[in-house]
Amino acid sequence: MSSPRKAKVGDDERSTARERAVHFLYEAESRNIKVEEVINAQILGVDDLVILLAKGTESKRQETDELISEFSHTWTIQRIPAVDRNILRLAIYELLERHDVPVAVVINEAVELAKRFSTEESSKYVNGVLSAIAKQVRI
Repeated sequence: MSSPRKAKVGDDERSTARERAVHFLYEAESRNIKVEEVINAQILGVDDLVILLAKGTESKRQETDELISEFSHTWTIQRIPAVDRNILRLAIYELLERHDVPVAVVINEAVELAKRFSTEESSKYVNGVLSAIAKQVRI
């Protein structure tokens, strides 16, 4: 009988960082402010990885939104629920800029975030869009 896969040290921290970054991105978009303002308003310290992910995603927003629009054939960017939009933005940022993170990890993390904070249909949609984008940006 095989034992369950043990998480590598740091897996939970990176997942938590992605989750927190999505929350910050969502709040910034909802309030129409910069993500840095959301980060600066936090009472507790914000981990470096959260800051890297949130600010990096925001800095690539135009490029990520163009990719979402290109690969989201049936939905306009405005029609995609805000939480899904920000999950996609974060994952695409990672695909574009964080080549140390495997494609499968980026997609899986985004799908899990969509399952947790959106709907099962959203998770399937996120998976499909990211899989198509990954084929283009991570040759």
